Amino acid sequence: MSNAYDVIIIGSGPGGYIAAIRAAQLGMKVAVVEREHLAGICSNWGCIPTKALLRTADVMHTASHAKDYGLTLEGTIKPDVKAIVARSRGIANRMNSGVGFLFKKNKVDIIWGEAKITKPGEVVVGKISKPIVQPQGPVPKNTLGEGTYTAKHIIVATGARPRALPGIEPDGKLIWTYFEAMKPEEMPKSLLVMGSGAIGIEFASFYRTMGVEVTVVEIMKQVMPVEDEEISAIARKQFERQGMKILLEAKVAKVVKGANSVTATIELKDGKTQEITADRMISAVGVQANIENIGLEAVGVKTDRGFIVIDGYGKTNVPGIYAIGDVAGPPLLAHKAEHEAVICIEKIAGLPNVHPMDKLKIPGCTYCHPQVASVGITEAKAKAEGREVRVGRFPFVANGKAIALGEDQGLVKTIFDKKTGELLGAHMVGAEVTELIQGFVVAMNLETTEEDLMHTIFPHPTISETMKESVLDAYGRALNA
Repeated sequence: MSNAYDVIIIGSGPGGYIAAIRAAQLGMKVAVVEREHLAGICSNWGCIPTKALLRTADVMHTASHAKDYGLTLEGTIKPDVKAIVARSRGIANRMNSGVGFLFKKNKVDIIWGEAKITKPGEVVVGKISKPIVQPQGPVPKNTLGEGTYTAKHIIVATGARPRALPGIEPDGKLIWTYFEAMKPEEMPKSLLVMGSGAIGIEFASFYRTMGVEVTVVEIMKQVMPVEDEEISAIARKQFERQGMKILLEAKVAKVVKGANSVTATIELKDGKTQEITADRMISAVGVQANIENIGLEAVGVKTDRGFIVIDGYGKTNVPGIYAIGDVAGPPLLAHKAEHEAVICIEKIAGLPNVHPMDKLKIPGCTYCHPQVASVGITEAKAKAEGREVRVGRFPFVANGKAIALGEDQGLVKTIFDKKTGELLGAHMVGAEVTELIQGFVVAMNLETTEEDLMHTIFPHPTISETMKESVLDAYGRALNA
């Protein structure tokens, strides 16, 4: 078999495997180099298995409120940790196998090993030498191995890994990353979460619903710092009502490990300190791109603040070398990686009308309880840009479907340019908003104005009606509030 390809992709996560499939669809000869597990972090240790855990939390939450729905459950509802983890890992394995099937179906070669770009157009694959952060997945059958491979185009899709703060490095036992948090051997009685981004707050939500005492420490002035301030404040109130303790503008300054617990010294915004002892701690202070030891320096690929620099089509400064996904910078989202993959491949193939990535139209979703979702810019950002805006709000408490579901705590917020009617941003908190946000994403991509949205018929009764009512409210026309 020839070692020459049209495209070699380093990494098989959501960016890498989508790039491989799209390239194969366009008639290219494709190979993917992988060193850990097919489907990447997203399917194995991130997006999918965490949603399995959070689904368990949703069921637990609903069952715990059975009386609110006129039901009587006999006995105590208790989490079975082994069964919960087994379900999550089973789903991850299913996703892993699915990507292997797609590669086989599309005649994508898998090269198992550690890749290094030795020069433009050449990749040398050797034995896996670096320690792997997480357990290695099963090596698929009929894979290629060590050797020198050539390609007209090389795409780096190596993803990212948890960031560690000096002196507070995760040890896998007392201080966890998301790897350990996804497969606890037993439920801790107490948990300290450092960082309230999507990863931190999702795990905080899961463990709190399971009955764990949870404290979240966030250095910024709001939880989920990238979200609209008003939406964040509503979410915070709900978290605290559930019994979660949240310390904002606070910093974990020091951690002392005990035999089976950690004691953290927290620096508060007023200069005082507080000590918190917990059974376990999760470090969720972001991630760093996997740019080391893949030959980027040798071939002169430009990086900035730890990420590969690309244009809107995934091109680096070196002809024939591209980057997509987390390794190419924020937002660090699987769906951003997938879309970048398609853009990159279609540009390589010379397809007409390939549009560059527009990061303002990438939705963000956090699957805590309540859920949070957004697209576009926040109200504060719009005003900072000097825009005159119209802001609409509609609460779930005025929506019949939300009330019937017993999920009446939420808000949809829309932001429009006052002069043009352009939808600048949409921000949501409440039940199933991660499913609803796509309606606004489509609207923004179609350059929909407020008038178009007002003339759109939303089905009744649905939570989606809050979306239209929010638009109406921005123009003083809300009908149900």
